[in-house]
Amino acid sequence: MLVNTRAKVGVFSIALGAYLPQFPTLVPEFKNQYEAFKKMIPNTVDIVDGGIVTTKEASQKAGDLFRAADVDVIVLQLLTYATSYNMLPAIRDIDVPVVLVNIQKLEAPDYTNTDTPKWLGELYACGAVGEMVADLERAGKRHAVITGVANQDPIVQKEIEDWCKAAQVRRRFRNTNLAQIGRPYPGMMDLYIDETNLYHRMWVYTKQFDWEKMWAIADNVTDKCLIQKKAEEILDTFEIEGNATVKTVWDMAKYVVAFEEWVKKEEIGFVASHYDGFAKGIAGKLDSMLIPAFSMLIKQGTACAVEGDIKVAMAMSILKTISGTGQLSEMYSIDFNEDICIIGHSGSGDADISQAHKPTMKIVDVFHGKTGGGYLTQFYPPTGDITYLAITQDKDGNFKFVVAEGANEDGDIFMFGDTNMRTRFSCGAREFVNRWSEAGPTHHMAAAVGRHIDTILKVAKIFNVPVDVVVR
Repeated sequence: MLVNTRAKVGVFSIALGAYLPQFPTLVPEFKNQYEAFKKMIPNTVDIVDGGIVTTKEASQKAGDLFRAADVDVIVLQLLTYATSYNMLPAIRDIDVPVVLVNIQKLEAPDYTNTDTPKWLGELYACGAVGEMVADLERAGKRHAVITGVANQDPIVQKEIEDWCKAAQVRRRFRNTNLAQIGRPYPGMMDLYIDETNLYHRMWVYTKQFDWEKMWAIADNVTDKCLIQKKAEEILDTFEIEGNATVKTVWDMAKYVVAFEEWVKKEEIGFVASHYDGFAKGIAGKLDSMLIPAFSMLIKQGTACAVEGDIKVAMAMSILKTISGTGQLSEMYSIDFNEDICIIGHSGSGDADISQAHKPTMKIVDVFHGKTGGGYLTQFYPPTGDITYLAITQDKDGNFKFVVAEGANEDGDIFMFGDTNMRTRFSCGAREFVNRWSEAGPTHHMAAAVGRHIDTILKVAKIFNVPVDVVVR
């Protein structure tokens, strides 16, 4: 990614201190289990290690550590039975979800040869988790439970990895900025947003940029070797109509280099832009090549949304972070004969989602509904599972996620330069449109290859926002 952010995951384990002097073999056993457990945390995040907690004082110390580090999520290993005072001081002053990992060392007991320390040390799962959740509820804390077997359970491993992906979204929202260039498309009031409310509720800080500044963004880019390399990357990314050469995309490459430097300097994780001026001179030059230029940024992890839609830029960033793909989309058409929805969008997109065919680029005289003309890009998502995510707001400004899973199918698509795909939903096209629309999303959504609702639900729990699951 152009701007890298690593989530901070608070990790600790708990056990009842009264057991340790009674059964001294539990001490090395628990140390080994905790070290093995930490290896289940993926190396894509930074661990904030709270250690093995058996006293209230140790729990407070872990809490101080987590709070100072501003952790994005807390993952708690339940080693054996423990009272909730081992947990509560560590999480009391922190407003992030607590994931209770309720795993036991052995898959099943050897009933005849199990004594008390072996039971408590290697076979005790499930006894304390209800107590923990009861007290988390009373403390008003968000929580989740993962139950399974230590070191050999792929379900447990995937759940932990998904929580770390969700934590990465929180860190990205907190540590990067959203660039708003211009303003939303006039009259698209579903896109309008209060940036102060956005910061308070979703932690995203908005930096405002005028188009006059953006027109000059490439003026100081003079490194011909760098431009040449970027031009070759553009040619490698896109199949361009008319046998394009490095010379054809030279100016575009200059702007991409400039935008990449701008993203790093301003720590931009999201871009929402719309130009509605007179597309002449340098303004028209940039406007004509903005779609492929922003597509190059999306490829590198900076979500770029057209029509000034901040909310879909966030949705694109969430999907790109948790799945590796994040494509701007909207409802295009319904094929009632085939019972499928045609979903896509004109404008910049994610080259990583174009797995069925190399992305294409062509010049058009008119950007429909917008000023000027220039380069259009079309991306080709593969057949198979697809996830859609929209972010919307209620009358009080509270945010909500709207999600759906479907399957892309092979067949005819529109070929006038816009990304579009044929998606079948288990509830049928007619019912999907009814349910999706009744959820009150904006008219844009983000798309990602694969099924990701379970991970999105974790992201929503971290952000403390509700989710409407339309279909899966």
